[in-house]
Amino acid sequence: MRVPLSWLGEFVDLAPGTTPEDVHAALVSVGLEEEEIHRFELSGPIVVGEVLEFVGEPQKNGKTINWCQVRVAADGELAADGGPAIHGIVCGAHNFAVGDKVVVTLPGAVLPGPFPIAPRQTYGHVSDGMIASARELGLGDEHDGILLLSSLGLDAPVGTDAIALLGLDDSAVEVNVTPDRGYAFSIRGIAREYAHATGAAFRDPALTSGSFSPSTIFPVVIDDAAPIRGRIGSTVFTTRTVRGIDPTRPTPAWMVARLGLAGIRSISLTVDVTNYVMIELGQPLHGYDLDTLTGGILVRRAEAGEKFTTLDGVVRTLVREDLLITDESGPIGLAGVMGGASTEISSTSVNVLVEAANFDPVSIARSARRHKLPSEASRRFERGVDPAIAAVAAARVVQLLVDLAGGEADGLGSVHDDSVAPVAIHLPTGFISGLIGLEYTGDEVRNSLLEIGTTLVEADGDLSVTPPTWRPDLTDKWTLAEEVARIVGYDRIPSVLPVAPPGRGLTRAQTLRRTVSQTLAATGHTEVLAYPFVSSTANAVFGGTDQVRLANAMDGAAPVLRTTLLPGLLQLAHRNRSRGLVDVSIYEQGLVFLPEAGVTYGIPVVPPGAEKPSVEVQAALNAGIPPQPLHLGVVLVGNTRRHQPGHPATPAGWQDALAAVAQVSLATGVSIQVRQGSRPGMHPGRTAELFVTTDAAELVVGFAGELLPSVAKDYDLPSVVAVAEIDLDAVIAQATSVVSATEIRTKPAATQDLSLVVSVEVAAGDLRAAVIEGAGALLERIDLVDDYRGAGIEPGQKSLTFALRFRAPDRTLTAAEASDARLAGVALASARFGATLRE
Repeated sequence: MRVPLSWLGEFVDLAPGTTPEDVHAALVSVGLEEEEIHRFELSGPIVVGEVLEFVGEPQKNGKTINWCQVRVAADGELAADGGPAIHGIVCGAHNFAVGDKVVVTLPGAVLPGPFPIAPRQTYGHVSDGMIASARELGLGDEHDGILLLSSLGLDAPVGTDAIALLGLDDSAVEVNVTPDRGYAFSIRGIAREYAHATGAAFRDPALTSGSFSPSTIFPVVIDDAAPIRGRIGSTVFTTRTVRGIDPTRPTPAWMVARLGLAGIRSISLTVDVTNYVMIELGQPLHGYDLDTLTGGILVRRAEAGEKFTTLDGVVRTLVREDLLITDESGPIGLAGVMGGASTEISSTSVNVLVEAANFDPVSIARSARRHKLPSEASRRFERGVDPAIAAVAAARVVQLLVDLAGGEADGLGSVHDDSVAPVAIHLPTGFISGLIGLEYTGDEVRNSLLEIGTTLVEADGDLSVTPPTWRPDLTDKWTLAEEVARIVGYDRIPSVLPVAPPGRGLTRAQTLRRTVSQTLAATGHTEVLAYPFVSSTANAVFGGTDQVRLANAMDGAAPVLRTTLLPGLLQLAHRNRSRGLVDVSIYEQGLVFLPEAGVTYGIPVVPPGAEKPSVEVQAALNAGIPPQPLHLGVVLVGNTRRHQPGHPATPAGWQDALAAVAQVSLATGVSIQVRQGSRPGMHPGRTAELFVTTDAAELVVGFAGELLPSVAKDYDLPSVVAVAEIDLDAVIAQATSVVSATEIRTKPAATQDLSLVVSVEVAAGDLRAAVIEGAGALLERIDLVDDYRGAGIEPGQKSLTFALRFRAPDRTLTAAEASDARLAGVALASARFGATLRE
């Protein structure tokens, strides 16, 4: 919300010399968030000039320029830049005549850009300044010709400071309005907040009577017999009529400047007036060309699939929840969002029907997002508009159209008001002090509540508090307590660290999760956090067939919950690489959502927030959500070691994914074993299945390896991407509190190599397991050191070489004992897989 200071000063007293920074500081003290400060970025001398004469001079390029003589000071006086009263200026525009008053930027002036003005040689003349257009001054987008004062309804003596005349010396503060503070989306609301912060006198523009009794009823029907979610589409609908406006009258300069600072582009006087009152009072308004309306107005829900063309010329397909303004010809407006083209105000509109209504915030918010039509009106409606302000706002528009457009207020109109009065809230004595932890006197509580506009009634020492109509966010005693703390001042609340309650520290699972994260971070990985919302295709690539679809997705391209961490991690890897970080090693601990086939999930009943749900309700809530195990995902792209003198770069591969798995195994104390596996989206020959051996069976806990190159390409990543994903909950469940240590053996070891030839279909892990089983207890360690498939090996065969280390706990092994153990391993491998010793 942008707030011009001159506008703010109409409703609250600003001390002399108040700066935008002062206003920001005051508003921050009552809980608003400061954003930017907006100014017209120009400086003088910029003055009113009068065109005395001009001569058109055709140029070789086909363009005709005007050599103008412009008076910029009274006779006998120097101009504001110290030069003569008459300046020669080259101008390329042609929309002026002799005698027109224009805005002249003299040498030394600076226009937005910045664009400094100085005498310059051009088209055979020295142009001593510039005649400015509206866009060059920052007043709008108009650049087809220069700005004529008459187009703004202005006249002023030659030499007058044009900056002050046009309101370009004003500035605006911008604050962020949170969803619960819709009343602050207006000058009226910000002025009230400034008064709260500073104690300055506040003048409420809504105190002006907006009562209206139409002499002729304009038919308006609210047809919402089947309200959505039990909410009526419109509770207030007021119409007023102004006839005989002059569509050629310009918008006053002061209004153009204020709207510009507020972020609103000037369009036409009638439209500008409705926008001006919206910013001033917070009530969105809409003007219809009365002569184009057919019959009365009907407010109704759209039919599913119904078509409507909005002001921007786009044909939109509507749904049942969309709220429409219609006449006998059909839809003429998407309520609270955007009007239709058939009844819009045009350059020929002379009779105007003004609409001031109050619409259901949820319906407007959903329509604006569904049709991607955020507007100043929808931003206000979705936060809640004061239902009591509609009549006042309509009366204010009528007044301005009469005063500025020469119109005449007509008795044709309507008043529909089914708004519900705010409900009183019971506030026990001492509740606020007990909640905030600070002693507030009774007078402080009462004065604070009165200051925000509530009505108080005392009963048995307690207060009955009725919120004002503009504060729909005040719904209970807790929100009232927040207001008292805010108005009295947050600085009154001491900063005291709470005493931690006695406890037993972190649970075993919490400790292991932290240990895993710290271990990966210590080994060069970076922890990230990805969104849990993905596309159905992203899940399906990695085998996620059963998916949980969101009822109200934030992004239509990501409407389901993830079944794996990989899509989010791969998107983050791509994002980092696109910003120059080509070597990426990231990990995430996060929930995945794994619905069971054929089960429908959903929350049957939402329990009240102020009560602890019963055991039965908790069970029903838990049954309404799918299993959500905690997973750990790792993605490595690029090089794990950069190029250095004498050492080439080391690209990431499946070995690095398995190394990350080994770190998790070390951190949890759970032996995570590896074997050849397969997984959708993974490289068929470079994928490992991860499992844990339990007393009952082997439990698969994840996978590791490299992505399919085609999947990596879809994410705009290199062809080799190493990944791993582990069900961390399942791994931690296998961890024990007993710390086991490996015995340090002191006897000498015997080492031998073993090369076995097997079919390429035999997994190295399976062959290794057979050797371990056959060799028995004397085999202390076995490592795969080579996989050879070249000359001397039959097609379809491969040679796997293992390094073996044998050791006995009580004696020095002989070479014969080590060889016997080795041959026992070979015998079992031969029996299971047909392995033969390589000569």
